Parts: sequence; structure tokens; C-alpha cells
Amino acid sequence: MRMLRYCLHIVVFVIVVWPAVVFSQAVSIEGTFQGKNVYVRNPIVDDGFGFCATKVTVNGEIMPGGLTESTFEVNFSNFNLAINDPVFIVIEHNQGCKPKFINPEVLLPKSTYTLLSMQIEPSGKMQWKTKGEDGKLPFIIEQFRWDKWVVVGEVMGKGTAGVNAYEFKLSPHSGTNKVRVVQVDHSGSKRPSKTTSFRSTSPKVVKSPTKVKDMIYFSSNGKPTETKYEIFDAYGNLVKKGFGSSVNCSRLLSGAYYINFDNITEKFLKN
Repeated sequence: MRMLRYCLHIVVFVIVVWPAVVFSQAVSIEGTFQGKNVYVRNPIVDDGFGFCATKVTVNGEIMPGGLTESTFEVNFSNFNLAINDPVFIVIEHNQGCKPKFINPEVLLPKSTYTLLSMQIEPSGKMQWKTKGEDGKLPFIIEQFRWDKWVVVGEVMGKGTAGVNAYEFKLSPHSGTNKVRVVQVDHSGSKRPSKTTSFRSTSPKVVKSPTKVKDMIYFSSNGKPTETKYEIFDAYGNLVKKGFGSSVNCSRLLSGAYYINFDNITEKFLKN
């Protein structure tokens, strides 16, 4: 008899609890705390009685306060967060409706850095200092060659407001090099630094042969030399890119091509 009552309890538990498990729904968002609160649009449920959101947690902690408004605020002052702390918000809600985050961008870092200094040695060792960073964003290193800015590397920003120091080793081309760092935040806009120029000690690179059958070779002072390169067809389509002392062109169709290497652009014919 006791076993029967136990089984009935299990059946009742499954009947009562299981639907809640099956039909519970949630929306979530994550980012880093940037000093501003998140607002949520909270629609009325389909039957017209009550609002959609049933529970909000921030980093696993339940948000205090009611959810009985069409718009409510996730107030981070209740969670003892510091700037750049990770944030993970989960909103559980009723079926048939869905809360919407009104300003999710406030959890994304902004590019606010100020470049204090940048030095680059002829060997390509690059050092720069910043201040005023507001959240971790990568610094993209760009080098001006072939009449355009080319991405050559990336260093993750520290994201703190004080003075931050960074290093990067780039591959200089011959002659005068122009370099800058760039950040792109959630707005999609590029924030480039001022350009820093330096003269490299790297010798000029030459390409051979003029008419190509299978291979292209790069050399300096009669010795094989590695260089960054790009090859475009006559219609401007990029067909090859890389870094090395030679390029295998055996699979290219016959015709005219343009090749960028060192700080030079040349035309060549593929036989």
C-alpha cells in the first residue's frame, strides 16, 4: 500500500511539473558591463492576464523586483558588477510571447582609446601605448602598401582606462612603411590611429620570370626572399595570396595577371 502511494506521488509530480518543464521558454543575452542598464519590452500574454516575463537572472542570480510592467529595467546595481565584468542575462517567459531587449548594445564595448605613442624599429618591432579604453576590443594592425591599407595582424586590447602598452612584430617591405592601428566596435565604424612612418632596412624584392609557366620566384640581392603577395586576374578577382619566396601558378589559366609583392605592383603573362 505504501509502495502504491509512492507511485501515485510520482505520477502526480510528473503530471504537475512536466508541462512546466516542456513549455518553459527563455531568451538570453551576454556581453560585458559598461556602466549602463538594460531595458526590456515585456508584452502582455495571449490571454490578456499578466505579462510575458516570469523570471530574470543575471549571472545566475535572480533579479529582485516585479515584472508586471510593459517595459522593465535590468538594474545592474543589484549585482555588484565592475566595469568589464561579464554579464549573462536570462529571461524566462510564458509560451506564445517573447520579451525583447531594447538596448542590447550597452553590453558591447565601445572604441574610446587615445593613442599616446607609437614607435616602430626598422626591423618591424612595433610598440604603442594607449589610454581611455572602455572595454576589450582588438587592435587591428594595418600597413599601407599597393595603394591600400592591408591588415597584417591583430592584438587584443586590455580594455582599461589607464595607460596600456602593446607590441607587435610586422614584416616591413622595402622603402618607407606606413602603419596604423584600428579598432571597430559594435557601430561598425573604423577608428584608425594616426599613421606612423618608418624606413625599412629590407632590400628591394624582385620577381622572376616575366612570362610565367609554373612558378614565380622572389629574390633580393640574388638570394631567395620571402614577401607578402597577392595575384589578381584581368577582371580584378583575387586568385592567390600568401607569404613566401615562391608562388605555384601552374593551375592558373593562360592570360594576363597583376601581382602585388613587396611594395610593388606588376603585370605578368601566364603561358
